[in-house]
Amino acid sequence: MSVREEFDDWATSGKDRGMEERHWHTAKHALARMPVEPGDTVLDLGCGSGYAGRALRDTNDAGRVYGLDGSPEMAHNAAAYTDDPQVGFLVGDFDSLPFENDSIDHIWSMEAFYYAADPHNTLEEVARILRPGGTFYCAVNYYEENVHSHEWQDKISIEMTRWDREQYREAFRIAGLHVAEQDNIPDRETAIPSADEFPTDNWDSREEMVERYREFGTLLTVGVAP
Repeated sequence: MSVREEFDDWATSGKDRGMEERHWHTAKHALARMPVEPGDTVLDLGCGSGYAGRALRDTNDAGRVYGLDGSPEMAHNAAAYTDDPQVGFLVGDFDSLPFENDSIDHIWSMEAFYYAADPHNTLEEVARILRPGGTFYCAVNYYEENVHSHEWQDKISIEMTRWDREQYREAFRIAGLHVAEQDNIPDRETAIPSADEFPTDNWDSREEMVERYREFGTLLTVGVAP
C-alpha cells in the first residue's frame, strides 16, 4: 500500500482528527518556539488535518500558510476544517516540493517526515525552498531512542525511516541546514494510571509508560537555512 492509499483510508475513517488530538500535547510547545512573524509564509509538510497551520495563523499572524499532504483525502478534510482564506491545502510529493527556490520562511512537520521515500532528498528540497534564515521544525515520535515506538512499523504497510538523534543532525547538515537545536519535548498531558493498575492492554509497567511520555516524548530537530 502506498502512502497515499494508507492515509486516504485514515482520512475517510476519521483518524485524522484523532492524530491531531494526540499530537497537540507536544506540538503546541514546539509550535510556540517557531520564530514566525506577521506576514511570513509557512509550509506544513505532511499537514494531516491542518491543525498546525491554523494555529500559526491564530497565534502568530502568519501570512500565507500552505498545508501539503500526500493524501488527497487528508488535504480535502483539512480544507473542510479550515475557515481562513490565507490557509490553503494541496496534494504533493515530499521528494519534489511544488514551491520556488527561496520562497518559504518556515516549514513545520509533525509525525510525517519519516514517511518520506527518500528522506535525504526531502531535506534537500526543504533547504531549496527555504529563504535564508528560514527554519525547519521537524518533530517525530518514531525515532531510534524511543524504543516504545519501534513496534509502529509492524502496524503500518509503509516503510518508515527510524533515525536516531545524531542521524537527524547529520542528515540536516548534509542537506545544508544548520542545526540550531534538538531536544525532547515531554508529553505531560497523557494520563498515566497508578502502578497497581498495570499491566494494561498496551503497557506492561508504569515505568515504561512514564519513560515513553514523560522522558522520550517528541524529538524536535530544528534546522536553519544559511
